[in-house]
Amino acid sequence: MTINTIQNLDNSSGIVLIPVFETYDKNKIPISFNEVEVSSKLFFGKKDTHYLTEKNDTTYLFIGLGKSIDYKSLKNIFRRISAKQKEHFSTGVTLVIPEGFEDNQVEASISGLLLGTYNLGHFKSDKKEHPFLEQDFTLNLVTTNNHLAAAEKALKIAKAQLNIFDLVDLPPNKVTPKYLATWAKDAGEKYGFEVTVLGFEDSKIAGLGAFLAVGKGSENEPQFIIIEYTPKVPGDSIKHIGLVGKGITFDTGGLNIKTAGMLHMKCDMAGGGAVLGAMQLIADLQLPVKVTAIVPCAENSVDAKSFLPSDVITSYSGNSIEIIDTDAEGRLVLADGLSYMIKNFKPDYMIDIATLTGSSIGTFGTECGALFTNNTEMSTKLQDTGDAIGERLWPLPLWDVYKQDIESDIADVKNYSGKPVAGAISAAKFLEYFTQEHTAWAHLDVAGVTFGDDEFAKSKHATAFGVHLLTKFIENL
Repeated sequence: MTINTIQNLDNSSGIVLIPVFETYDKNKIPISFNEVEVSSKLFFGKKDTHYLTEKNDTTYLFIGLGKSIDYKSLKNIFRRISAKQKEHFSTGVTLVIPEGFEDNQVEASISGLLLGTYNLGHFKSDKKEHPFLEQDFTLNLVTTNNHLAAAEKALKIAKAQLNIFDLVDLPPNKVTPKYLATWAKDAGEKYGFEVTVLGFEDSKIAGLGAFLAVGKGSENEPQFIIIEYTPKVPGDSIKHIGLVGKGITFDTGGLNIKTAGMLHMKCDMAGGGAVLGAMQLIADLQLPVKVTAIVPCAENSVDAKSFLPSDVITSYSGNSIEIIDTDAEGRLVLADGLSYMIKNFKPDYMIDIATLTGSSIGTFGTECGALFTNNTEMSTKLQDTGDAIGERLWPLPLWDVYKQDIESDIADVKNYSGKPVAGAISAAKFLEYFTQEHTAWAHLDVAGVTFGDDEFAKSKHATAFGVHLLTKFIENL
């Protein structure tokens, strides 16, 4: 795809998109652009409306933004246009940048256009590519200001998110732990980061006992993915951020087998997917920070070798864990991921992200992810970042009174409280146990926001929540 900045429509091709704020009197003043007039009785810029007309062999699409617009809504509006009006797209799109549009609004608009190219029908015999994806496709920006850098950044954000749409939506017989490991290696070669993968034997030698316990009931070998990004031009006081993402490629619940909701458990690696997508984007943007990521990938399956309720296992940290419920497996792989990160890489900041508990969905629904941290600065920055781009987080407590929920009589700690309440909090307290009181750690429980229903498909599908959030948070540091 080629992006050009132009000041008029003489060099444009394909459809012309004209965003319009609701600043018109719908009973009096017509809307006009390039000698094309639209009666304000038909269209006056109301949010989520559009008006399509043709003149002189050019298609004009007026897009209503309402009186004001936030980043997420703007992104969704342009995604809708791209997905549902694609029959009007040919060899190019011309986007008219409204007066006063800022870089982040240009970013949201163009990112939305590219996300609208996503097609969930990966295995359909008659799948057709969106015109936007053609090699000779041109995007023209009609503007008096230079928004080229914002436009190019928007494409990088969307490309990373589209890749994670694929990873989360593809079926578990395709996306296995080794598939994710190969994906990470290929991305590392393309974007410029180092990838090390510990298979079963190497993980056993390393002492990743909690991680291996989860994956030993599957014929698909677990893969402990370690990614290291070092900027080409580091700053004077370079920060080091550690990311850990849950990479359970399918979760049956193990011997505590799920009685409901198993159909969608291919999405249980969405936290790991967010980390992989963030690493691609961080490297693509060449952010001046050092980032290390760990994605422990395993399949929690049912077999004669599966770990048992009441087992006691030894984690990478050396601490023993009593298994109360094999369906509380995500926190086990994260425990080893966090411990390995702290011991071997010692990051200044550390964030883990996971589709961890149904409890977080019960609390927040599908509106935001649950945020756990005792670091006030991180909490504020993560929330502000999420608010700015429409990937919202809200805090829940890590009070020590909840420690009793993970106390075990036989081991150092147990992996599940056994209580029908405060599930997200007790899971966070379990993870906190393995952070060695790291002063800048945050846990994101994103079970309700990474996979869901919307207008872009008939079935639940990936949102890529976390890819932009993690990257933007690190960029803001």
